Amino acid sequence: MKTILLIEDNKDIRENTAEILELSNYRVLTAENGKIGVEIAHKEPPDLIICDIMMPVMDGYGVLHALGKTKETASIPFIFLTAKTERTDMRKGMEMGADDYITKPFEEIELLNAVEARLKKADALKREYPQGIEGVREFLEEARRIQSIQLVSADRETINYKKRQLIFKEGQRPQNLFYIQKGKVKVYRQNEEGKELITGIYTEGDFFGYTALLEEKAYDDNAEGLEESEIMLIPRSDFNLLINSDPTTAGKFIRMLANNLSDKEEQLLKLAYNSVRKRVADALLLVYERYKKTSGDKPMLAFTREDLAQVVGTATESLIRTLSDFRQEKLIDIKEGKITILNEDKLKYMLN
Repeated sequence: MKTILLIEDNKDIRENTAEILELSNYRVLTAENGKIGVEIAHKEPPDLIICDIMMPVMDGYGVLHALGKTKETASIPFIFLTAKTERTDMRKGMEMGADDYITKPFEEIELLNAVEARLKKADALKREYPQGIEGVREFLEEARRIQSIQLVSADRETINYKKRQLIFKEGQRPQNLFYIQKGKVKVYRQNEEGKELITGIYTEGDFFGYTALLEEKAYDDNAEGLEESEIMLIPRSDFNLLINSDPTTAGKFIRMLANNLSDKEEQLLKLAYNSVRKRVADALLLVYERYKKTSGDKPMLAFTREDLAQVVGTATESLIRTLSDFRQEKLIDIKEGKITILNEDKLKYMLN
């Protein structure tokens, strides 16, 4: 049974509205002013809130603002209930994050339809999506349907990139978010002498290129295929709609984007403080985890020494010497240029 919190200072309207909802099989909590309503919502978060605007102690705008400050209550569907019909009041409420607006007096069916629609929408947004391209497509379609977000296209453009083909370069203005359906991509930076440092390795199921979109600036790095790759493009206009939409939708989308953001930050910290030997071990494990996503538990790392050196942030010659040491220590094996991890634990816990 769904729980609805009804905040209304008029006793007759509060009791009549609560009765309508209870007869429709909803559990109803009631509050006679905004302050009490906020306290109830924090103590027992409901599935939906119906709230009058003009009330003593704390008005409806204050309630919506207060609930938006905490994670537990910020995403609760919120319907304003008011006798005020001025366009400016309606706009203010919707801009603050209200999901709907019902004016008094209202018909019973109007109230119930609004409640049912908002609860269905909330349930849809809470669902988890499967890993991979189908989950991304389901999420985008759900956002378009439930949130009425007018996304550019349901059939998103997919481009095939060859190995070493440039996807974007430093200084370009971003036009798309990228999602890897198949293949692997490296993102790297170049110093004034042309030396490269790989700052990210992305594989099937990863988004990349979103930092420049979020910061609304040109790319400060480059991206190219590590192997032949199929990449879906999500236009910048769609990206902005999803980021600036309903908090629940935006939060879910941001979690999808940030799948490997913490990995990137950790990689850069290790690069700054670890020895070459430790950095090579960490780089091997980083690439190993990326390859495991698409190649099983014991992948052979078909990674050029130049690319691996860029991940480590060292000269290719230093990398080759360290790999040779690891091979003699039976931490790795190398056949036909491909690397196999033999002792993951020793690499993981190698002393600096």
